[in-house]
Amino acid sequence: MAEKLAQRPSSLIKVVLFGPESTGKTSLAQMLATHYDTFWVEEYMREYLQEKWDKEKKICETKDMLPIAEGQMKRENLLAQKANKLLVSDTNLLELKVYSEAYYKGFCDPQLLKHALNNQYDLYFLTYIDVPWTPDDLRDKPEDRKGMFKRFEEELIKHQKPYVILKGDLIDRFNIAIEEIDELLKNK
Repeated sequence: MAEKLAQRPSSLIKVVLFGPESTGKTSLAQMLATHYDTFWVEEYMREYLQEKWDKEKKICETKDMLPIAEGQMKRENLLAQKANKLLVSDTNLLELKVYSEAYYKGFCDPQLLKHALNNQYDLYFLTYIDVPWTPDDLRDKPEDRKGMFKRFEEELIKHQKPYVILKGDLIDRFNIAIEEIDELLKNK
């Protein structure tokens, strides 16, 4: 299990889009990967849970968190071998930790917790809640966007992760992210 959750060593710059649901992470990850001619790591949780919902009409349970984490890291480690100087992740294990604790009364599987804290990223882009909520089968907390944003930011502060808050429309966020990534690439 531990091997499946570990981030393989890499010389890439790694950035992660991080924050509450429906804040534009996927769109921004795609745009950044295109801009930098590299790969982006899609969110495995969405695919996994949509398939579960479509088959069983069941929502996420604690037993789903480790398979989701394994799928996320499998994607990240695979794409890190193919990426061009930069890897953009739509989410990471620290985000899964936040969701696990938010939905399961503070519980996070110890293996997930360990790797969520150990896996390293050069920069987190914390996406703010100033964009419209878009409902779908899986999104369920439109009334608690501020509370979820606060959880995400507190996690970054608590574990001293480098981050920048992205606010405004998609183009504003994109431009801020490019400035930050260009600085990382320049200093590498």
